[in-house]
Amino acid sequence: MKILVTGANGFVGKNLIAELKNRGYNDIFEFTRESDSLLLDRYTKECDFVYHLAGVNRPKDEIEFMEGNFSFTTELLELLKKHGNKSPVLITSSIQAEQDNPYGQSKKAAEEGIFTHCKETGANALVYRLPNLFGKWSKPNYNTVVATYCHNIARDLDIQVNNPDAKLTLCYIDDVVEEFLRALEEKPTIQDNYCMVPVTHTIILGELANAIKGFKEGRTNIGIPNMEDALIKKLYSTYLSFLPEDKFSYDLKMNIDNRGSFTEFIRTPDRGQVSVNVSKPGITKGNHWHHTKNEKFLVVSGEGLIRFRMIDSDEIIEYRVSGDKLQVVDIPTGYTHSIVNVGENDLVTVMWVNECFDPEKPDTHFLEV
Repeated sequence: MKILVTGANGFVGKNLIAELKNRGYNDIFEFTRESDSLLLDRYTKECDFVYHLAGVNRPKDEIEFMEGNFSFTTELLELLKKHGNKSPVLITSSIQAEQDNPYGQSKKAAEEGIFTHCKETGANALVYRLPNLFGKWSKPNYNTVVATYCHNIARDLDIQVNNPDAKLTLCYIDDVVEEFLRALEEKPTIQDNYCMVPVTHTIILGELANAIKGFKEGRTNIGIPNMEDALIKKLYSTYLSFLPEDKFSYDLKMNIDNRGSFTEFIRTPDRGQVSVNVSKPGITKGNHWHHTKNEKFLVVSGEGLIRFRMIDSDEIIEYRVSGDKLQVVDIPTGYTHSIVNVGENDLVTVMWVNECFDPEKPDTHFLEV
């Protein structure tokens, strides 16, 4: 199948083409503003499906709305008609097409052009009135407020929250691409005369700003957003895509002494805390027990001996662990426990605990194994 994508270098186009190639669609005609206009004549002659994504939404002059959204659409449709090509045409319109403003008017005119073309030729029209889109490769101060907030907050730049109670309807780029692929496979989601992306999210502007600020703060408080919230999960992925290339990494606070080090990695209010423990050869750590707090130890390098004793028993239980064979050892409540480096190199252990450390209620009681 030969697929024509206009606006191929745009936010939606880049994401769509990347996934088309992932799915094995390699015969793709990519048309951009920089493309030779003569190519469009050949592409419209040979293509089997059209993704018409090209458009203008933030021009310097309002007249460019009609030129970029309506006139170019008309040119595309005339070329298809000229070649007798009845390929389905999918066009990205906007919910603004319902509004009486220059952008909305240009999108509405493009929609009507598509419907007329398809009525005259018998081709299939797939018109998507999209809400605010967000995701990787979007442009700040152009595509969406999400991109602007992510870009600025990641760089310690100010953001404007003019109306924190303003309600936004958002749609994630992966959900858009998934729907566009269904349309290619003749399974679009249709409502009345229009197609739609079935997955959208709503949030108020103030909450959006706070959520993205929280992503940045997670680097200092080692927190992780609630990934069970579908919108937060998608926003966090978008935020990470806006990190400056020299800021992918960040430091952790290492608690270092002559025994080795202990470093907290991740804290979550509902899923506990992850830390990395490094012990020098011959060093024993632990020798305490918990009422309710429970842990998991995973030695990833070196050789260790994890020892347990029920607090009212003399019997000692031992588990020998090594980075050569990864095994998780549960630390049950009511057992005093320790971990000893019995090797010649540093012992590196990933430790998970079911709750974040609370100095007011540590639930950690010293008792030698």
